[in-house]
Amino acid sequence: MASKPGPLSRWPWQDLGNYKYALLAPWAARSTYKFVTSRSEERDLLSFAVLPVLLLRLLYSQLWITVSRHQTARSKHRIINKSLDFDQVDRERNWDDQIILTALLFYVVNAAVPMAQGMPWWNSKGLVVSLVLHVGPVEFLYYWFHRALHHHCLYSRYHSHHHASIVTEPITSVIHPFAEELVYFTLFAIPLLSMVGTNTASVVVANGYLVYIDFMNYLGHCNFEFVPKCLFDVFPPLKYLMYTPSFHSLHHTQFRTNYSLFMPFYDYLYGTLDKSSDDLYERALHGREEAPDVVHLTHLTTPESIFHLRLGFASLASAPLASRLLRLRAAYPLAALASLLGRTFRSEANRLEKLNVETWVVPRYTSQYRSKEGVHAVSRLIEKAVADAEASGARVLTLGLLNQAYELNKNGELYIIRKPNLKTKIVDGSSLAAAAVLHMIPEGTKDVLLLGNANKISFVLTLALCEREIQVQMVDKDSYDCLKQELRPEMHKYLVLSCSYDDSKVWLVGDGLTDQEQRKARDGVHFVPHSQFPPKAIRKDCVYHSTPALVVPDSFENLHACENWLPRRVMSAWRAAGIVHALEKWDAHECGGKVTGVDRAWRAALAHGFRPYDRHAAAE
Repeated sequence: MASKPGPLSRWPWQDLGNYKYALLAPWAARSTYKFVTSRSEERDLLSFAVLPVLLLRLLYSQLWITVSRHQTARSKHRIINKSLDFDQVDRERNWDDQIILTALLFYVVNAAVPMAQGMPWWNSKGLVVSLVLHVGPVEFLYYWFHRALHHHCLYSRYHSHHHASIVTEPITSVIHPFAEELVYFTLFAIPLLSMVGTNTASVVVANGYLVYIDFMNYLGHCNFEFVPKCLFDVFPPLKYLMYTPSFHSLHHTQFRTNYSLFMPFYDYLYGTLDKSSDDLYERALHGREEAPDVVHLTHLTTPESIFHLRLGFASLASAPLASRLLRLRAAYPLAALASLLGRTFRSEANRLEKLNVETWVVPRYTSQYRSKEGVHAVSRLIEKAVADAEASGARVLTLGLLNQAYELNKNGELYIIRKPNLKTKIVDGSSLAAAAVLHMIPEGTKDVLLLGNANKISFVLTLALCEREIQVQMVDKDSYDCLKQELRPEMHKYLVLSCSYDDSKVWLVGDGLTDQEQRKARDGVHFVPHSQFPPKAIRKDCVYHSTPALVVPDSFENLHACENWLPRRVMSAWRAAGIVHALEKWDAHECGGKVTGVDRAWRAALAHGFRPYDRHAAAE
């Protein structure tokens, strides 16, 4: 809220959450019923169109969010190069309130004003009326009201809530206290009610005016410049009639300039134009794309996970991916479309110290990684991503989730075999992941039970445990034989083949853990994953720790999305390993049989501000 919230700052339905949409249900049912049961010449098109237009505006807003976040991740035309955080995402979570308010007002006015009923689809006179009244009274009154909002009395009580977002997103444009939004609606109602009063209103123009307001609002707050200069070259007066994203961004950084709604004319007229507007526009439009220092390569998990990306729903992306995530039917067509993409896409761009850190997403799902039909296509996509990272000058590329599967690329070794002179270092993060697991093992533990498929991380972890004289028990003979061959002879005494699941209270679990094995655990067993994916928690009497992860340094910028199932500002150890690798300027790969060293990786991570994370310890 504002620093000193004034009267009517809260939205009336603020406590309802998503149930606020129920407020529209009676109106929508009424308008639909009347439309269906009335004769064609008596049907009220405006009232019937309210619900479809509301859904269209919601979709339209989400498209702006996605496009804007994709463009700012690319960085080339980004205007403000500062950090966006979780606080802003939470503050802007109610961006749809103004869409609901518009719908309610349309329903009420339509029901209360007979002249608003029975509108035709189109009336060209109404277009002229709305255009003239918007350019005149609406823009003029908004300009002076906006200037008044920057007086310390109104600013502290209302408008400071909007200006809390220095780095704007499209939906920042509609984040205001309720009282302030009511004034805006009163201004925007001038053309709409005037059309009704002069009998020139039409369904297309009335709703088109709303879409125009949405478009210009989102354009001014999208934080990337895309308005082509040729428009102003062909028609120079356009600079007085249409603002650009860079023009309005100066209002959020300078505060006392560029007050106009959508048309800068009044800033020119009253001397409040920021003198750097043209220069910023030129710089942002031409721009220069920043090269990544570190690339983290991840992939989609389930069809619903596409909504959890930073490019998806902001509210979902800012919370851990939960197993209870609704199986949205809308995810499946979009998921199928995403899987047709022939290359990775950039999802996130962060900064730590002087490092540019990017997350690239392979548009394939876990099921495709684990199918014989999809594995070859996935391998080609990963190899292309490695080549792209090399071409962009990235120092390190980390392989997240199943991108480092042995069956796929021998834990990344395949790429340095094919390209022995590869300058980009491939990092699988096994050392830091093993170190994170060791940190989660309860203090004083003398023995552990190792379960799951034998792989590189289980070997690195077993070696580290044996060096600490902690006994590692196994029940699967094939995995036991596999690991024993990799250990030095003096370590064999710490690796034990067991016939029982009851001997240890600490289970180190990886991929391949079954429900039947979990049920064999005694009460109070600690399940500590060493895999990229968390085990399915089926025991309420046992303790489930997180997958290997670390809390990021406070200086890690622009982090406002959660990584899969991890909480806010927590990063998987595999992803963190690549960042540490680059910060330390280690000139070696960590993939295939190459290992950085558990203690070395852990000390380096702590030295750079990463902190241990354990869900169980955090809960306590």
